[in-house]
Amino acid sequence: MKSKPLWLGAGLAAVLIAVSGVGLYQYALAPDDSGIAGGPIELPSTHGDFSLTQLEEDQVAVVSFGFTYCPDVCPMTQAVKRQALAQLSDEHSQRVVPVMVTVDPERDTVERMQEYMNFFGERFIGVVGNEEQLEELAARYGVIWRRVEAPESAMEYTIDHSATLFLVNREGDVLQRVLYSPTPHGLISALENELGS
Repeated sequence: MKSKPLWLGAGLAAVLIAVSGVGLYQYALAPDDSGIAGGPIELPSTHGDFSLTQLEEDQVAVVSFGFTYCPDVCPMTQAVKRQALAQLSDEHSQRVVPVMVTVDPERDTVERMQEYMNFFGERFIGVVGNEEQLEELAARYGVIWRRVEAPESAMEYTIDHSATLFLVNREGDVLQRVLYSPTPHGLISALENELGS
């Protein structure tokens, strides 16, 4: 009789540990798009002053939020974008613009972002802004981010943030949200749906 509650308690503890380890990465990743306004992105970038209005009518931006000192989720997200671009047809791949918006305005300068984005490809655009601009932008896209002090680390702090990918058109309309995944399948499916398979 007592083994079941103990088993359930151990299972619950394991789930709580797993959830706390993920932090805010998976926060606000439900497919419900209510409350997501999207809208313009007009900030300095590794490709000069960036605006979604620079996209062609048939192009889609794949927008993510992250930071260059992120140890795992952010580089994985950029790698997933790169893999998706490689697996799309040439015609579709040319219609996709990969964008990362920093949530670390203190450390992520344009120069730092350029160095980081070069690891993934010359088409990758890194967008920067001051804290006020980024807070406003993140709020419109339903992105949660917060600074976490790490006094024992050489980095001094890290950033917890949600890891949704947004498919956005030149008007700033959020066409689809794609949950974070270490594989490109979900992103490829979403892009093919928007670009026409």
